[in-house]
Amino acid sequence: MIRQRCLSFCLAIALWVPVAGFSGTTTTPQIVAQTTTAAFSCMRWMPIGTCFWLRCSWTGCSVRTSIKVGHYNPDLVVSTYNELGGNPWTEIRATLGLAQKTAATGLLGALLPVPIDSAGNRTEGTSERDHKNLIYRETDAIGHPLSSLTGIVAGTGLLCPSETTSFFPYFQSGLDALSWRQEIPEIFYPASLLPGLRELGTWPLQTWGGVYPRTGWTTQAEEPKAAALNAQRAGDIVTRTGQPHVYVPVTGSSGSMKVWSPGPLMEKDRSTGTWQMLLPLSESSCNVFGTNDLASLTGWGGGRVDSEGDYVWNLWRPYKCCERRGQWFLFDIDWIAYP
Repeated sequence: MIRQRCLSFCLAIALWVPVAGFSGTTTTPQIVAQTTTAAFSCMRWMPIGTCFWLRCSWTGCSVRTSIKVGHYNPDLVVSTYNELGGNPWTEIRATLGLAQKTAATGLLGALLPVPIDSAGNRTEGTSERDHKNLIYRETDAIGHPLSSLTGIVAGTGLLCPSETTSFFPYFQSGLDALSWRQEIPEIFYPASLLPGLRELGTWPLQTWGGVYPRTGWTTQAEEPKAAALNAQRAGDIVTRTGQPHVYVPVTGSSGSMKVWSPGPLMEKDRSTGTWQMLLPLSESSCNVFGTNDLASLTGWGGGRVDSEGDYVWNLWRPYKCCERRGQWFLFDIDWIAYP
């Protein structure tokens, strides 16, 4: 944890300095502004219960209470893009992009049968009846610029600290090239072999694709849906421990707060996390992936296609917490179910 904080502090100095961007990119100030705009809709802050604590001193013991609150935190910025090292988050590309590309084109590049620069490639069907759109895309999950600030504000007892550290790279597909490109051992999971398991959508009526295998390859005619599927897979990996990937799991310490962590991300389940699109369409609300758009003329991807193939989302995750008012936590009473 200390190592994460030190790395993030060094990155923060560089990342808060504005960097000139171009079409298909976003910057740290833009991410902060978009997150702030969506806070009212996505955060869903509310008091939800009471915590009871036992506080003892040399004069005796007493029971104290603190308010229990629930809300969503913007934990991660998840980017999907075509070119290795070309994260659309400008400051991340400038600081971590080169390191990622160097690692992937070095030893890993010699081990992979798929060319390192093959991101964004498509293979179409061989006959008129075939309709295949196989796309490979890089994906990064980086600690949100505001996530570390929640730990400071948490001292008021009204906000829960995030489990993530600002600007910390929890997942970079370039460093996970063997699993993200080769599908091993992901291809052997039951959800990778059996249709209908872990699907984004309602299989078989409509589906965006399967969460498994959690790799950079997707078969999806609509590019925004393919990018969303990549983002869901990255979120699925980093919110769990012991996964067969090169990554850092999202874990954190509660500090001065008693915190109920969000737990693993699950598709179509708002109680585990919601997504806010930042690029190419700046949205001020949060939702889950897998919307049934069969009755829509334009589909979910309408208005969300990026000419450069770059997509960025905030991942908001629900926390519950209360301020520590004693040495020992006794129990809590929830007034309402959350989230």
